[in-house]
Amino acid sequence: MPTEPHGTLVLPGAGSFGGELKPLLDELGPAARIARYPGRFGRDMGKDTTFPEVVDACTEQAQKLPAERVTLLGHSFGAYVAHATAAELERRGRPVHALVVVGANAPQRLAVPQAARSDRAAVAAYLEGIDPRLLPDPSDEWHDLVLDAALQDLRLLADVGAAPRPHPRCAVFAARGATDPLTSAEGTAEWAAATAGPCTRRTFPGGHSDLLTTSAFADWLRLIAPRE
Repeated sequence: MPTEPHGTLVLPGAGSFGGELKPLLDELGPAARIARYPGRFGRDMGKDTTFPEVVDACTEQAQKLPAERVTLLGHSFGAYVAHATAAELERRGRPVHALVVVGANAPQRLAVPQAARSDRAAVAAYLEGIDPRLLPDPSDEWHDLVLDAALQDLRLLADVGAAPRPHPRCAVFAARGATDPLTSAEGTAEWAAATAGPCTRRTFPGGHSDLLTTSAFADWLRLIAPRE
């Protein structure tokens, strides 16, 4: 049974294991969780998966949130997973309070360079060009794990535009950093065509990821997903 009025599932970006998003959980309340993507943890680490399998796993995790209302917050790769998860939740009869997409152009604008999906070196160069903080130091044992996870995630994004997908009916809130090289004002505005509900967009100072840790972003989130 739900124990909180509002819960949020936070869906990380390509290659992320969610650690950098944990400060957000304090802002979002006790019913906030970081999504665990299949093939990322435990005995299944490194196992190949598909985009529909990721969506199904996230849908099940969202359904288990101990909350009356559910918000999905997706960053970068996670924004596309969150969009598909919102539609699947609604198909299963679970309304979505809001879909918050950060650091991602609308799905119809999605384009991942083929070269970025070829090998570790290519994905490392791609991530470095977006935000050098996305990758651990090469001496860190997590470095290759993040690269392999990011490589799989970027390959999965090819599935996003491979076939038409139903749009959710919930409100969409699209955010980007003003200097984010992956997004544009036009690209985030097109999220309005990816939902049957209303769409609001906001630009914050910063780049692809650092806006997630700002007080302005936290204040904005509290308006969308109030703790009470």
